[in-house]
Amino acid sequence: MLKTRVIPIIRKEFVHISRDFRTLVIIIVMPIAMLFLYGFAINMEIQNVNLVVLDHDKTPDSRALIRKFEGSKFFTVAHFTGPESRLESFFDLRDARMILILPEDFSERLYRDPRVNVQVLIDASDPNAAQAIRNYSDAIFHTFSAENGTEPLFEIESSFWYNPSLDSADFFVPGLVALILIMISALLTSIAIVREKETGTMEQILVSPIRPLEIIVGKVVPYIILAFVDLLIILIIAKLVFQVPFVGSLSLLLFSSLLFIFTALSLGLLISTRAKTQQVAMMMALLATLLPTVLLSGFIFPINSLPKILQFATYLVPARYFLVVIRGIMLKGNTLIHVWPELAILAGISVALVAISAKKFKVTLEI
Repeated sequence: MLKTRVIPIIRKEFVHISRDFRTLVIIIVMPIAMLFLYGFAINMEIQNVNLVVLDHDKTPDSRALIRKFEGSKFFTVAHFTGPESRLESFFDLRDARMILILPEDFSERLYRDPRVNVQVLIDASDPNAAQAIRNYSDAIFHTFSAENGTEPLFEIESSFWYNPSLDSADFFVPGLVALILIMISALLTSIAIVREKETGTMEQILVSPIRPLEIIVGKVVPYIILAFVDLLIILIIAKLVFQVPFVGSLSLLLFSSLLFIFTALSLGLLISTRAKTQQVAMMMALLATLLPTVLLSGFIFPINSLPKILQFATYLVPARYFLVVIRGIMLKGNTLIHVWPELAILAGISVALVAISAKKFKVTLEI
């Protein structure tokens, strides 16, 4: 019975699999792609940390210490010669994750005093990265002391900005806001429109005098309102339950979130023009939002630590820009001056996605 009945079924199923392109992609391409994506993206080592150095001493000894940082794969060093009052702008504009200030008497005290005061400022909006940055810098100070022969005890005045307690919730909760908003918005929009296709009501809408852009607006507006309600609930929970600080403008955050929601809904619209069933739409929406947001947006893993090819890929991920905005507003008190480039990019992505979706609907109408 096994040979005469089951084996032909097995053979037939293999034939169907070989002829189904989507199944072959899931079996062959997806495991390989996920292995490379996760293998390169999941990197707990922090690299290429932007370090700004203010050297008041300007002696061979101070320059030797700076060269230690320059020779490390963990730091990318930039020199600054202006007043200390301008150093904060490097954090605000995300041009530095660490600032090193060497005093005027650094070289003199290196050989005379048992302690050498060095000031280190670290952007702690990402507490895990901040702790790693401090450990890397401490190791370099220790190596410099040992090689110098004097082995002074560096008295490092570390200052963690924006998250002094290194509370991980301050970093992850804003990231979760982005993840939840993009997943819910894209998923609901794509499924809602595909459902219209499956029930046959979309054809009735398409043959009506309503233009494609009007259809899109009518479909998007309800979900903008619902997603905005979700946003308010999430922010209230973040503040009351997780005690995430909020030092920036609430109106700017709400405006930025609305723009991000619209971007996510636009992505859902585009997915709906390609998907034939609700199940396919759901799978496409999850693949287009979950993996890129978790791995390629800076939500968990620093973008500077990713391979170059994945760093370029992050520019296509909307959550990358929104994370900069929401963390900057909530933790640093950033204003529109600091976040307008990211908002402009999100607006551009939204316009492009809506235009492509409208064109797809127009093609469907003409067919």
